[in-house]
Amino acid sequence: MQDSQRSRIGIFDSGVGGLTVLRELYQQLPQESILYFGDTARLPYGNRSSQEILQYVREILTWMEWEGVKMVIMACNTSSALALETVRQEFNLPILGVILPGARAAVRQGRRIGVISTPATAASNAYRDAIQEIDPQAQVWQVGCPEFVPLIEQNRIYDPYTRQVAQDYLQPLLEAKIDTLVFGCTHYQHLTPILQSLLPSSISLVDPAQYVVKAARQELEVLGLRNSLPALSTRFAVSGCPLNFAQLSQRWLKTRPEVEQIQLPVLPTAPIHPLERREDSTAVF
Repeated sequence: MQDSQRSRIGIFDSGVGGLTVLRELYQQLPQESILYFGDTARLPYGNRSSQEILQYVREILTWMEWEGVKMVIMACNTSSALALETVRQEFNLPILGVILPGARAAVRQGRRIGVISTPATAASNAYRDAIQEIDPQAQVWQVGCPEFVPLIEQNRIYDPYTRQVAQDYLQPLLEAKIDTLVFGCTHYQHLTPILQSLLPSSISLVDPAQYVVKAARQELEVLGLRNSLPALSTRFAVSGCPLNFAQLSQRWLKTRPEVEQIQLPVLPTAPIHPLERREDSTAVF
């Protein structure tokens, strides 16, 4: 049991968006050890098909299971919307998504709820369905924002162009007179200063990252997996360039992480094999 308690929590996202969940874990569960994976070679996820997303998630979970994680948090709304229910039936470990915790938080804030997300998440209606299942009287407006993730991953948050793009995405929500705005992508918390400057102060902002970590804490306690010993250093891995991820994430982590590169194989039709590290291209910074 003690070995299970000391095992890491796995977090994955298409890139740096999941760092918002990681920071919440540092604050709410400081004694937990973390394995963070960014699928940077294949971002953005928001324009991918549901079949592609499911394949990517299966590959990542196979590797994380092989690495011995005790729980996985999908710090990616697109994956949560399109793959969560399927992979929960396929993998023998707790897997949490961000949508239901975010929806619960949203209905506590208001009844006229706007959701900004990737196009894939918006098209899935995952937030609308979750919110209206909790509160059938709630009204939900969704806007797909395809340019946000690339702009954040390119570190262009404070570009005038980014502000104009944000203004365009928010306009229909402002016209609908929303009282609550949900960040339907973990990347978007990085845009908070820009969004706040464009929105009336009366609109409540809901970041599902903090609520999925609360759910994780409760799940760990129920399962008896809460760690009581000092945490190990966070392990960072990406499918793309480690240097790019280390440079970009330093801004939000306030330190330059060591990052390794992991090769994600295409899922075969035969039984899934563990992912292998590239011995010739693994980079640590």
